[in-house]
Amino acid sequence: MALRDELLKSIWYAFTALDVDKSGKVSKSQLKVLSHNLCTVMKIPHDPVALEEHFKDDDEGPVSNQGYMPYLNKFILDKVTDNFDLQDFNKMCWTLSSRKNLERSQLLISNDDAFKIWCIFNFLSEDRYPLIIVTEEIEYFLRKLTEAMGGSWVEERFEDYKLKLSSNQQCLNAWELISLVGSGHFSKGMDRQTLSMAISEVYQELILDVLKQGYMMKKGHKRKNWTERWFMLKPSCISYYVGEDLAEKKGDILLDGNCGVEPLQDKDGKKCLFLIRSSQKSFEISASDKKKKQEWIQAVQTCVNLLRQGRPAPHREARQKRRDLRLKQQAEQEELELRMRELQTANEAKQLELENMRKALEEAAANAAEEEKRRLQTQTELQDRYRMDLEREKMVRQQMEEQVAQKSTELEQYLQRVRELEDMYHQLEDALEDERHARQDEEAVRKLQARLLEEEAMKRAELEQIHLRQQLAISETEAEKQELERERLAKESALQAAMQQLEQLEQERQGALEQYQTVMKKLEDATNNTKTWKHKVAQHEGLLRLIQPGSKGQQRITNWGPAAFSDAELSLREKQWQEMKNQAAQAP
Repeated sequence: MALRDELLKSIWYAFTALDVDKSGKVSKSQLKVLSHNLCTVMKIPHDPVALEEHFKDDDEGPVSNQGYMPYLNKFILDKVTDNFDLQDFNKMCWTLSSRKNLERSQLLISNDDAFKIWCIFNFLSEDRYPLIIVTEEIEYFLRKLTEAMGGSWVEERFEDYKLKLSSNQQCLNAWELISLVGSGHFSKGMDRQTLSMAISEVYQELILDVLKQGYMMKKGHKRKNWTERWFMLKPSCISYYVGEDLAEKKGDILLDGNCGVEPLQDKDGKKCLFLIRSSQKSFEISASDKKKKQEWIQAVQTCVNLLRQGRPAPHREARQKRRDLRLKQQAEQEELELRMRELQTANEAKQLELENMRKALEEAAANAAEEEKRRLQTQTELQDRYRMDLEREKMVRQQMEEQVAQKSTELEQYLQRVRELEDMYHQLEDALEDERHARQDEEAVRKLQARLLEEEAMKRAELEQIHLRQQLAISETEAEKQELERERLAKESALQAAMQQLEQLEQERQGALEQYQTVMKKLEDATNNTKTWKHKVAQHEGLLRLIQPGSKGQQRITNWGPAAFSDAELSLREKQWQEMKNQAAQAP
């Protein structure tokens, strides 16, 4: 769909919202405000005089939709570029129209989810006004929504819903579609958060063209480190963010027809690697598992192939194919109805012709009977004339038989044409039956896809159970860590007590040392006194020596004579004193 067609659908809602009395016309003042808002959102220079100049020949009354379209095309849509935010534009039109048309009291969805469904409706609706969505597109959207919620599609429920729709309607407007989804009729058993996430997923795929998204590891170009990023694949680029909330965008990988993607061998402790080569640089990516790696490679390669072939996104191409198929089927149905009407007209004409022939034959038979009666009445009177009349009657009878034979041949030809037309009708019925079987095959494939999605959901549930067990193990580890912390605090308390005891022993040691120094001083004083007395004795007594006990070892000689103990005994006493000192220092 062209950008102009997308914009016109949203503008149509805004215009009809301003038409309060539903007369099909809106006042110029309201159109001025609407035009100014449109120019502001689409970043177009606004000319406030242009609207008055455009309708200067009209009266002061309101303007219809057909009257506003030339101004809209000339002064707004013809100046539109791609430099504005389409989502802001849609929100502006949504705000104007939802106030008037949306009943929020009984909805199970938020206003933002209703806005997303409104955008999806505009994407899937037919290109005619008032905008509607046919049952085929309703089924497509509801199937997408059910798959996104992880549920299974219930065909019988949708068939029952289609029967409730009017046989002449078979379609919905935007507000009816929002009420259908918001009522939870097709999301029974799902909570509001699951429904909201499913609506966002379908909105990202159909409106924002997000073909695939998820967490992967990316190798940096400067520091060569691996960082986890949230990747979002669109048809022309891959954007990566810090997280899935899209708050901080880190960069884009631009895709074109010359890009390539290829798997890589495991290295640097990273597995499930693949390489994306763009026109500017190459990016090394690590997926979480082999399945994700293959899915991303196929998705990126599909985008590159679409860019090379100049084709749109797959869901947009599929939507166009569905529309073309509906138009083709509608044309074939109209052609078939036209041919059936022609056959019926021809059949009625032939029936009328056969009825006229039957009446002519009956009339001829009646005339012949009457003629035979007159001939029998005049037989006795006019033998010669009778013979002449008899000959003439034979000739008339022969001509009538020839005419009857000719008419029978024509009747046989007509019946042959009728049989041919019946054969052609049966062939058309067989073609329709083949189409029904093809639809059944397509439904079987869709059910298989739904089953595969269910299996994937089961795998996700198993992964969540593993994650919970990991969280439990982490909690147990945290408890052990707290126990070790308490033991460490107890040991620190014991160590502080030991340090206090050590300080007390150090004080006692200092006191003992002071006592030792006092004793040593007294010993030194006694030694000096002894030296003095020995000197005096030596002076008075000459070579007189005291008799002392002997020693087995070599006797130590001092300045004052032989010592009371030997060198070995002195060394032994010093060693014992040092050991006592060390034990006292080590004691707690």
